[in-house]
Amino acid sequence: MKLIFKNIWLSIAVFACSNWAWAQHVPSTSAISLAGDWQFQIDRNDVGVQEQWFNKKLEETIKLPGSMLTNGKGDAVTLQTKWTGSIYDSSWFFNPRMEKYRQPGNLKFPFWLTPSKYYVGAAWYQKEVTIPADWKWKNIELFLERCHTETLVWVDGKEAGMQNSLVAPHVYDLSKVLTPGKHTIAIRVDNRIKEVNVGPDSHSLTDHTQGNWNGIIGKISLEATPIVHVKNIQVYPDVARKQAIVVVTIKGQQEGNVKVTLGATSFNTRFVHRVPVITESVTLSKDTLATHQFTLPMTDKVQLWDEFNPLLYKLQLTLQASNGEKQTKEVIFGMRSFKIVGTGFTINDRPVFLRGTVNNCEFPLTGYPPMDEASWIKLFTTAKAHGLNHMRFHSWCPPEAAFKAADLTGFYLQPEGPGWVNHGTSLGDGKPIDKYMYEETDRMADWYGNYASFCMEAPGGNEPAGRNQVKFLTEMIHYWQAKDKRRVYTGASVGNSWPLVPENEYMVKAGARGLNWVNARPESDSDYQAAIQKFNVPYVVHEMGQWCVFPDFNEINRFTGVYKEKNFELFREQLAEHGMADQAHDFLMASGKLQALCYKNEIEKAFRTKGLAGIQLLGLQDFPGQGTALVGMLNALWQDKPYITPQQVKRFCNAVVPLTRLPKFVYTNDEKLTVPVELFNYGGSELKNAVINWVIKDSTGKVLAKGAFDKKDYAIGNCLPVGKIEYPLSKFKTPMRLNLDISIAGTSYGNDWNVWVFPARVAWGAFNDPVYECDTLDEKAIALLQDGGTVFLKAAGKIEKGKEVVNYFTPVFWNTSWFKMRPPHTLGIVCDPKHPAFKDFPATAYSDLQWWDVVNKAQVMHLEDFPKGFKPILQPIDTWFINRKLALLLEAKVGKGKLLMCSVDLKNLDDRPAATQLWFSLEVYIRSASFNPKSTVELSAIQALFTQPSRETWNGYTKDSPDELKPKVN
Repeated sequence: MKLIFKNIWLSIAVFACSNWAWAQHVPSTSAISLAGDWQFQIDRNDVGVQEQWFNKKLEETIKLPGSMLTNGKGDAVTLQTKWTGSIYDSSWFFNPRMEKYRQPGNLKFPFWLTPSKYYVGAAWYQKEVTIPADWKWKNIELFLERCHTETLVWVDGKEAGMQNSLVAPHVYDLSKVLTPGKHTIAIRVDNRIKEVNVGPDSHSLTDHTQGNWNGIIGKISLEATPIVHVKNIQVYPDVARKQAIVVVTIKGQQEGNVKVTLGATSFNTRFVHRVPVITESVTLSKDTLATHQFTLPMTDKVQLWDEFNPLLYKLQLTLQASNGEKQTKEVIFGMRSFKIVGTGFTINDRPVFLRGTVNNCEFPLTGYPPMDEASWIKLFTTAKAHGLNHMRFHSWCPPEAAFKAADLTGFYLQPEGPGWVNHGTSLGDGKPIDKYMYEETDRMADWYGNYASFCMEAPGGNEPAGRNQVKFLTEMIHYWQAKDKRRVYTGASVGNSWPLVPENEYMVKAGARGLNWVNARPESDSDYQAAIQKFNVPYVVHEMGQWCVFPDFNEINRFTGVYKEKNFELFREQLAEHGMADQAHDFLMASGKLQALCYKNEIEKAFRTKGLAGIQLLGLQDFPGQGTALVGMLNALWQDKPYITPQQVKRFCNAVVPLTRLPKFVYTNDEKLTVPVELFNYGGSELKNAVINWVIKDSTGKVLAKGAFDKKDYAIGNCLPVGKIEYPLSKFKTPMRLNLDISIAGTSYGNDWNVWVFPARVAWGAFNDPVYECDTLDEKAIALLQDGGTVFLKAAGKIEKGKEVVNYFTPVFWNTSWFKMRPPHTLGIVCDPKHPAFKDFPATAYSDLQWWDVVNKAQVMHLEDFPKGFKPILQPIDTWFINRKLALLLEAKVGKGKLLMCSVDLKNLDDRPAATQLWFSLEVYIRSASFNPKSTVELSAIQALFTQPSRETWNGYTKDSPDELKPKVN
């Protein structure tokens, strides 16, 4: 891996040191930057065109590139703000508990980040420019790299056209109106959803992620080229024939022949490869476009691009017109072949497994994507540090800088048509969106098609609605198969219930994901074979993971840009109101460890699936919208969280990963640990003469056993048999955590698992102490507590207050708000493993797998009547939307007596060695001198757990958002 990153950074360093103009559509001739101050005015009433604002001086100023939001323009956010995105849990508007957060000056929305200002509508941007004398007889274009969304342009009061694209630059030919001298350019930008409706929740514009901003970002310039000039260059690598097909489109107002010279040079490689130059003549007709195809031999020295060696070429083109004028252009491309073979992908004929995440345009500091390569290089490098090699862009297409950075770092991309054509619109039903999605994907191919990283595409976007969507997507796939074979296509990325599109070249589908830990004990033996076996094309898992973690309130001060974590402020205040402010960090760490455990096991399950083509996590980073979905091992700023490091993630998510086929993780000491070992190998090549080592350690780190498998070769692929480890467990007389670590000698590749051993028969002693054990708070128990006695109350199945809270071992999926409190409602457990109650139980401060048969489906107690500072011994972490104080195990002084109370099932203990051991540990503890509860709880609060329902419960109040807040869409 060191060599891989050395190559990546060499690529980046070489590129950074070069002075080449990389932008594939930027001519080497004159350009005037329009970045800086512009005149500006908001057109709230949409009267600017009628009142001819293009002929008046606008009243304010604004800096471009930028948005109204980054310039502090727009309206204050209020309770009446008409958002673009859909609010699926609108209970906030009606919940009495949220009333204080609906007040002016204290608005705190839970469903997404809060912008400092908000505006949807028309706004005007105006600038005076001076055209130099030597631009006379030039072709002049206004280049607006990324606009949001519709632009209309006037020059000196004359309308120059309208464009609407969420994916590509808006480019206006102003040759006829920009003569030498001073001119005024006026641009009207409108970010409303109008006749073209991509869907209000599409990540190309929704409040859930980037926000529906109004402005112009990226490069803004006027560019002059000769009258005869190159309009477009597309490079089609032909790896098999060691050549590149170059298609050049030329525009000119002169008839005759032009000379085109082509060459290519590798520029980020250790050994420079210069491709021999070719020269050909092209015949032009006046005022028409001429398209000519060239074959550029790359020779036997051709260097190929992939994730391990992202080697790139700079194509150099010189166009000489008959009048002697010259134009030069440069295009960066990579020689690679990304294909489908059977149910898998290949890169340059080598199998590749996609280890991806979904990018939803989460950029809270600006509210729009970065337009510079350095920011994207940092993002992709971070993803690679977590073992990933792929990124899907959910219902949006990133700017050119992302493709450049992905080319440099070696990352496979799947941009999408900019629509989540659902939620109030549909695809394939004859609406304007149908034509728009074709136009947008055409623009994506024109502007970004040469980038090696652009390997895959879902032109239909994400999860479209529509009665005729299958027919529409089928035709769209046929269109792209015929037009551009540089990448592979799937109609749309979809969940499991979406209709099948038979013509998909590959599937991005949700069926092959999840862990069945609600109904079966954890293991590492299963896979997703049953879910994918009926498909004969590559299957990429759609939005895998979505395991939630508790908020990290330390993030709040890091949101220093235009969006604030007011949602986190609300959650933090609610936690404090429930008397648990001091537990916020513990909740984060404990839930984070469980989240990471779930990701590890789900990813490994995918890696064990023969014939699976890849995964797309949702996500490596948090999703700030849709009710706040804290599913990331990174936050929404792409920063590490404190409970896991990239190196730890890379142990189980990498190009090469050792795997096991364990039938379970919890054993008894009358069993033998038998571990079939296999290898997932999608590295840069086969592993030759590889030695795979293993070691078993106890909880103190002491080595108990170790060994090595026979040296052998491992091909590219998964489910590669390595061997079997056998280890007897009879010597463990007390509970023990073991760690099995498997590594490949001479590499950084390795993986490990915790395994627990419990006594098959618990050594019960003679308990003579006067402890009263019962399952309800009966009269005897009450009397004993009032008289100073000791009661062990095993209340499983008897609790009323808290029975609405569904507690599984696995944490909340996506979030409880978006799914109307669909279970589970908790985020694992937190406890102090040094508490004497766990003296004879191998407790951890978080939900590791020995807790599964203890906590899964265990009934919880809602402690809303307990003292504010009370802390239970074993505490489930509630969903952050409610922050109830919950318990599975608690101790308290009640009256003059002492109470140990447990809602975990301690009766039905067949095949539950961990629960059996916990029972034993509690029985010993309650009879020990250590059992001396510090907190006092009123008897009435204990009684209420059995007799009264929870006062504080979730209430949806409405199934819809208030009508007056809905944007009007078509």
